[in-house]
Amino acid sequence: MSTASGGEPPSSAATAASRRRLYWFIARHYLSSSRGRKGFLSLITWIALGGVIVGVTALVVVIAVMTGMQEDLRAKILGSTPHIIVLEQGSALRMKDWRPVLDTVLATDGVVGAAPFVLSQVVVRPRAADYTQPANLYGISIEPGRVAPTDMEADIVAGVLSLEASSDSIYPLLLGSGLADRLQIFKGDTLILGSFENLKTDIFGSMVPTLRQFEVTGTFTTGMYDYDTQNVYTTLDAAQDLLGLSADDEVSGIGVRTTDPGRATEVGDAIQARLGFPYYVESWITTNRALFSALKLEKLAMGLILFLIVVVAAFNIVSTLVMVVADRTREIGILKAMGMTRRGILRVFVLQGMWIGLVGTAVGSTLGVILCWILDRYDVIRIPPDVYFVDRLPVSLEPFDLVTIVLASVLVALAATIYPALQAAALEPVDAIRHE
Repeated sequence: MSTASGGEPPSSAATAASRRRLYWFIARHYLSSSRGRKGFLSLITWIALGGVIVGVTALVVVIAVMTGMQEDLRAKILGSTPHIIVLEQGSALRMKDWRPVLDTVLATDGVVGAAPFVLSQVVVRPRAADYTQPANLYGISIEPGRVAPTDMEADIVAGVLSLEASSDSIYPLLLGSGLADRLQIFKGDTLILGSFENLKTDIFGSMVPTLRQFEVTGTFTTGMYDYDTQNVYTTLDAAQDLLGLSADDEVSGIGVRTTDPGRATEVGDAIQARLGFPYYVESWITTNRALFSALKLEKLAMGLILFLIVVVAAFNIVSTLVMVVADRTREIGILKAMGMTRRGILRVFVLQGMWIGLVGTAVGSTLGVILCWILDRYDVIRIPPDVYFVDRLPVSLEPFDLVTIVLASVLVALAATIYPALQAAALEPVDAIRHE
């Protein structure tokens, strides 16, 4: 069939493109101010758009903070804690014949480093003071040329943190910065450590703790409040002497580093199968399961609560489109009388709602990313470390979380357009034109 001018009729693709442009033109017109008023967008459109922006921004920032808290705690815990510890069952934290155990652990797939350690609770007392502080004493092996179980031990082996006393007659000691501040101790000062695990009997028959002098060779800061105020490090020999383990060459256990901390439980099961009774294995995942389960649940709860803001914004979209339908009823009737189909009217109103949803989500996501960058870059918010384990607000925005938030927001916006769009599409032309 030819046109009046003898040319070819427009193709179906061109017709479809023209219809899409028409639908978008009408949708954009309905988003603008009401008849007789000038303005880019109507007030109710701004309200609906603002609701989506605020909801998405809040959701992005909070989820990033919760993820950052998990990652920050994980990094700090792994910095001072072996991925796996191997212990021997018994009434005390003791492992006698530990060298064959160490060889077996190092031969296990997934293990990149292992070393013995001694762990005990002690009291720390400045030599010139009359008060004490409790502390967790870690005796570690500082042999060079091996892979250390923790980052803290790796720094000590590499010489970043020193465990070398000024004299062979006194033992070295590294203090957490928080504990050093409490005791007003500085590098080179002398401390007295007392162990109640190695009690001695004096001439009167009384039980007294074993005391040893230590020289402070430095301090460390992990950023983890509990570690910085409770942990102290010395050499394996010094800890064995303080606890009375030197004669039998006993240790508390074996610390293990794996290729992937996330596979610590799997590698631990393999070590357990090799060693058998009387040894048992604990991974950092098992030890800190309660903490990370609580953080995961808190992240989920906060995400659901803040997602309600996006849902409320979706109701704003519904109310906006319903008001547009009520305000433009006669225009809709005229469009249908001129030949626009129900599907065309449906698309017009879906386009309106999707425009609000897409623009609000895009702007909200952008603002959320910017706020996350500012919070992470400049440490705007400081928090009490004795309550939250960390001294700053950690932020880490995972791409998966961002994509999930964007998709959820867009889907909610799309769902919000269904009822008003069906309402508009169901209008009869005659009744709509006669509407007052």
